[in-house]
Amino acid sequence: MTKNTSNKKNLLRVLTEITDPGVMDKFLTDILTPQEYDDIITRWQIVTHLVTGQPQRSIAKKLGVSIAKITRGSRMLLNPKGGFHTILTKVKK
Repeated sequence: MTKNTSNKKNLLRVLTEITDPGVMDKFLTDILTPQEYDDIITRWQIVTHLVTGQPQRSIAKKLGVSIAKITRGSRMLLNPKGGFHTILTKVKK
């Protein structure tokens, strides 16, 4: 196991143990720059708009992002075994 793999597993363990949204917000605020946090929020907005069938250009205009960012999210949604599909399935329940 490489150092990076071990560190990744440690971070994932910490993240999965956080159940309080307030604590998660504090942790993400500390570990990410404000821009990184905003980027994650935007990426999630993109995906949630895409799954409702909204056109990419409409989403880009609404969120003030490039079509390239929307396309990346769209490509990630094509993977039925990917993280977005897994989470979106859980959120729907």
